Amino acid sequence: METSFIVTFIGDDRPGLVEQLSAVIEKNQGNWQESRLSQLGGKFAGLILVALPADGGPSLEADLAALAASGISVRVTATEAIPDTHRVDARIAAQAPGQDIALSVIGPDRRGIVREISHALAQRHINVVEMTSDVQSAPMSAEKIFTSHIAAWIPEATNMDELRASLDEIADHMTLEIDLE
Repeated sequence: METSFIVTFIGDDRPGLVEQLSAVIEKNQGNWQESRLSQLGGKFAGLILVALPADGGPSLEADLAALAASGISVRVTATEAIPDTHRVDARIAAQAPGQDIALSVIGPDRRGIVREISHALAQRHINVVEMTSDVQSAPMSAEKIFTSHIAAWIPEATNMDELRASLDEIADHMTLEIDLE
Protein backbone atom coordinates (compact mmCIF):
# COMPACT_ATOMS: atom_id res chain seq x y z
CA MET A 1 0.00 0.00 0.00
CA GLU A 2 1.19 3.49 -0.85
CA THR A 3 0.48 6.84 0.74
CA SER A 4 0.84 10.30 -0.75
CA PHE A 5 2.47 13.47 0.51
CA ILE A 6 2.77 17.00 -0.76
CA VAL A 7 6.27 18.40 -0.33
CA THR A 8 6.34 22.21 -0.25
CA PHE A 9 9.75 23.86 -0.50
CA ILE A 10 11.54 27.16 -0.96
CA GLY A 11 15.23 27.95 -1.27
CA ASP A 12 17.69 30.32 -2.91
CA ASP A 13 17.59 29.71 -6.65
CA ARG A 14 20.66 27.71 -7.70
CA PRO A 15 21.64 24.71 -9.79
CA GLY A 16 21.19 21.39 -8.00
CA LEU A 17 18.26 22.28 -5.78
CA VAL A 18 15.80 19.98 -7.61
CA GLU A 19 18.43 17.24 -7.66
CA GLN A 20 18.79 17.46 -3.87
CA LEU A 21 15.04 17.10 -3.39
CA SER A 22 14.71 14.26 -5.88
CA ALA A 23 17.64 12.36 -4.30
CA VAL A 24 15.96 12.46 -0.88
CA ILE A 25 12.64 11.37 -2.37
CA GLU A 26 14.29 8.46 -4.21
CA LYS A 27 16.32 7.46 -1.12
CA ASN A 28 13.01 7.08 0.73
CA GLN A 29 11.53 4.91 -2.07
CA GLY A 30 9.31 7.78 -3.13
CA ASN A 31 7.90 8.33 -6.58
CA TRP A 32 7.80 11.97 -7.78
CA GLN A 33 4.34 12.06 -9.38
CA GLU A 34 3.44 15.65 -10.05
CA SER A 35 4.93 19.07 -9.37
CA ARG A 36 4.65 22.81 -9.80
CA LEU A 37 8.06 24.49 -9.48
CA SER A 38 8.92 28.10 -10.19
CA GLN A 39 11.53 30.81 -9.74
CA LEU A 40 10.03 33.71 -7.77
CA GLY A 41 11.90 36.76 -6.51
CA GLY A 42 15.33 35.12 -6.56
CA LYS A 43 14.00 32.05 -4.79
CA PHE A 44 12.99 28.69 -6.18
CA ALA A 45 9.77 27.30 -4.76
CA GLY A 46 7.40 24.48 -5.46
CA LEU A 47 4.96 21.77 -4.63
CA ILE A 48 5.66 18.10 -5.29
CA LEU A 49 3.20 15.22 -5.02
CA VAL A 50 5.10 12.14 -3.85
CA ALA A 51 3.88 8.52 -3.48
CA LEU A 52 5.64 6.46 -0.80
CA PRO A 53 5.31 3.11 0.91
CA ALA A 54 2.70 3.48 3.67
CA ASP A 55 5.26 3.73 6.48
CA GLY A 56 7.70 6.03 4.64
CA GLY A 57 6.37 9.43 5.73
CA PRO A 58 8.38 10.02 8.92
CA SER A 59 11.67 9.07 7.27
CA LEU A 60 11.00 11.28 4.24
CA GLU A 61 10.05 14.17 6.51
CA ALA A 62 13.23 13.82 8.59
CA ASP A 63 15.52 13.56 5.55
CA LEU A 64 13.88 16.56 3.86
CA ALA A 65 14.12 18.60 7.09
CA ALA A 66 17.88 17.97 7.03
CA LEU A 67 18.02 20.01 3.79
CA ALA A 68 17.60 23.14 5.93
CA ALA A 69 21.37 23.04 6.43
CA SER A 70 21.75 23.74 2.70
CA GLY A 71 19.18 26.59 2.76
CA ILE A 72 16.07 24.72 1.65
CA SER A 73 12.95 25.13 3.77
CA VAL A 74 10.65 22.11 3.39
CA ARG A 75 7.23 21.11 4.69
CA VAL A 76 5.63 17.68 4.20
CA THR A 77 1.85 17.23 4.32
CA ALA A 78 0.02 13.90 4.11
CA THR A 79 -2.77 13.66 1.52
CA GLU A 80 -5.49 11.19 0.72
CA ALA A 81 -4.74 8.17 -1.44
CA ILE A 82 -4.61 8.93 -5.16
CA PRO A 83 -6.63 6.36 -7.14
CA ASP A 84 -5.45 7.06 -10.71
CA THR A 85 -3.63 9.47 -13.00
CA HIS A 86 -6.71 11.68 -13.31
CA ARG A 87 -6.48 12.76 -9.69
CA VAL A 88 -8.08 16.20 -9.86
CA ASP A 89 -10.73 15.18 -12.39
CA ALA A 90 -11.75 12.13 -10.36
CA ARG A 91 -12.10 14.07 -7.09
CA ILE A 92 -13.99 16.95 -8.67
CA ALA A 93 -16.32 14.69 -10.65
CA ALA A 94 -17.22 12.87 -7.43
CA GLN A 95 -18.27 16.13 -5.74
CA ALA A 96 -21.16 17.24 -7.95
CA PRO A 97 -21.99 17.86 -11.60
CA GLY A 98 -20.07 20.73 -13.14
CA GLN A 99 -17.48 21.67 -15.72
CA ASP A 100 -14.01 23.11 -16.16
CA ILE A 101 -13.59 26.76 -17.09
CA ALA A 102 -10.59 28.94 -17.84
CA LEU A 103 -10.06 32.62 -17.18
CA SER A 104 -7.42 34.83 -18.78
CA VAL A 105 -6.73 38.18 -17.15
CA ILE A 106 -4.56 41.05 -18.41
CA GLY A 107 -4.31 44.69 -17.48
CA PRO A 108 -2.40 47.36 -15.58
CA ASP A 109 -0.96 45.95 -12.36
CA ARG A 110 -2.57 47.12 -9.13
CA ARG A 111 -3.40 45.79 -5.70
CA GLY A 112 -6.57 43.76 -5.34
CA ILE A 113 -6.87 42.08 -8.74
CA VAL A 114 -6.51 38.53 -7.42
CA ARG A 115 -8.71 39.28 -4.40
CA GLU A 116 -11.55 40.70 -6.53
CA ILE A 117 -11.56 37.83 -9.01
CA SER A 118 -11.13 35.09 -6.41
CA HIS A 119 -13.94 36.63 -4.33
CA ALA A 120 -16.30 36.57 -7.34
CA LEU A 121 -15.43 32.90 -7.91
CA ALA A 122 -15.70 31.87 -4.24
CA GLN A 123 -19.14 33.50 -3.90
CA ARG A 124 -20.35 31.09 -6.58
CA HIS A 125 -18.58 28.03 -5.10
CA ILE A 126 -16.19 27.94 -8.05
CA ASN A 127 -13.01 26.06 -7.15
CA VAL A 128 -9.67 27.36 -8.47
CA VAL A 129 -7.73 24.28 -9.60
CA GLU A 130 -4.65 26.01 -10.97
CA MET A 131 -3.51 29.60 -11.30
CA THR A 132 -0.46 31.29 -12.75
CA SER A 133 0.23 35.02 -12.66
CA ASP A 134 3.00 37.38 -13.63
CA VAL A 135 3.80 41.08 -13.71
CA GLN A 136 5.97 42.37 -16.56
CA SER A 137 6.80 45.69 -18.16
CA ALA A 138 4.83 46.58 -21.28
CA PRO A 139 7.13 46.73 -24.33
CA MET A 140 6.51 50.35 -25.35
CA SER A 141 5.56 52.12 -22.11
CA ALA A 142 7.30 50.08 -19.41
CA GLU A 143 3.96 50.16 -17.53
CA LYS A 144 3.59 47.15 -15.21
CA ILE A 145 1.14 44.66 -16.75
CA PHE A 146 -0.53 41.90 -14.72
CA THR A 147 -1.41 38.63 -16.47
CA SER A 148 -3.04 35.54 -15.06
CA HIS A 149 -4.45 32.24 -16.25
CA ILE A 150 -6.89 30.47 -13.98
CA ALA A 151 -8.25 26.95 -14.42
CA ALA A 152 -11.33 26.33 -12.29
CA TRP A 153 -14.19 23.92 -11.74
CA ILE A 154 -17.66 25.42 -11.82
CA PRO A 155 -20.80 23.78 -10.37
CA GLU A 156 -23.50 22.96 -12.90
CA ALA A 157 -26.02 25.19 -11.12
CA THR A 158 -23.89 28.33 -11.58
CA ASN A 159 -25.63 31.12 -13.45
CA MET A 160 -23.10 31.86 -16.22
CA ASP A 161 -24.70 35.19 -17.16
CA GLU A 162 -24.39 36.37 -13.56
CA LEU A 163 -20.77 35.21 -13.42
CA ARG A 164 -19.94 37.00 -16.69
CA ALA A 165 -21.65 40.19 -15.43
CA SER A 166 -19.64 40.07 -12.19
CA LEU A 167 -16.37 39.54 -14.04
CA ASP A 168 -17.24 42.34 -16.49
CA GLU A 169 -17.88 44.67 -13.54
CA ILE A 170 -14.48 43.81 -12.08
CA ALA A 171 -12.85 44.29 -15.50
CA ASP A 172 -14.46 47.72 -15.94
CA HIS A 173 -13.60 48.85 -12.41
CA MET A 174 -9.97 47.69 -12.60
CA THR A 175 -9.32 48.37 -16.32
CA LEU A 176 -8.73 44.68 -17.10
CA GLU A 177 -9.54 42.25 -19.84
CA ILE A 178 -11.04 39.08 -18.37
CA ASP A 179 -11.84 36.31 -20.83
CA LEU A 180 -13.98 33.40 -19.64
CA GLU A 181 -13.76 30.18 -21.64
